[in-house]
Amino acid sequence: MSREFEIEDVGLMSYYLGLEVKLMEDVIFISQENYTKEILKKFKMLNCNPVNTPMESGTKLSKFDEGEKMDPTFFKSPVGSLRCLTCTRSDILFAVGVVSRFIEAPNSTLLKVARRIFRYLKGTIDFGLFYSSSSDFKLVKFCDSDYAGDSDDRKNTTSFVLFLGDSVIS
Repeated sequence: MSREFEIEDVGLMSYYLGLEVKLMEDVIFISQENYTKEILKKFKMLNCNPVNTPMESGTKLSKFDEGEKMDPTFFKSPVGSLRCLTCTRSDILFAVGVVSRFIEAPNSTLLKVARRIFRYLKGTIDFGLFYSSSSDFKLVKFCDSDYAGDSDDRKNTTSFVLFLGDSVIS
């Protein structure tokens, strides 16, 4: 490639498109800590009280929920910002997916759920993806489904998570 293109070695990657890459001996850690701080600041949640979960257990949302209707354009900005975080934060993926379902007809209830995700992020700013160079891997899969759990159209939601590593729960 160097024969066809001018190439310059800039060293090891540490930051790329909002992803922070920390290289340590036999370990790579990828996070979006700065981006998380930026969106918390943007939506005035930087000084909020953190919570332990991104969504309350058993939360059921519906497009027919009571609550003040909101402008969808206003609601798309925080949800879009949260969606950008899901590439390194699989712990918020389900909650962000649920909120995203109602992006065209948001109400004040959905805004409360989105704000809870931001409060969760406040307490977990330094979370990310951890990769080890260990050769002793285990593959563990967890799966869950809420048969006909969507109260509007009775659709199922199925989720799964895969862990590949040397220190996964088995």
